Amino acid sequence: MSRRWARRIALQALFQIDLGEIDPETALDYLKKEREIDEEDYVFACSLVKGTVEKLDVVDSCIREHCESWSVERMAAVERNVLRLAIYEILCCNDIPVKVSINEAIELARLFGEETSGSFVNGILDAVVKGKVKDSLSGKL
Repeated sequence: MSRRWARRIALQALFQIDLGEIDPETALDYLKKEREIDEEDYVFACSLVKGTVEKLDVVDSCIREHCESWSVERMAAVERNVLRLAIYEILCCNDIPVKVSINEAIELARLFGEETSGSFVNGILDAVVKGKVKDSLSGKL
């Protein structure tokens, strides 16, 4: 399969965790049974989900900081979880190029969200990346 497919699985798991209030293992196990995913991609999806959940406070804080007109709680669930996944990748997965994380997030938002979801996600992620670059230049990272 591919990392793109693994990200789809990760997003679906995050969506279930968010709305269904279930634990990550249950969501991931369910999706592994219901979706075709090879072991390597499953491991990648698990690392994304578990990492995002582990860093959720930091990730949501980052969303709040860069999205002044929307609260995380008021966002559509698809956009909220796409942003969570992408921001986790941007902040914590140094082996994944930032542009890849952004492009994959935009595609996920377009696939699962509304007509304007891709633009919304792109705008927030652009602000996050600009803030990350600014922080690294000032020595905060």
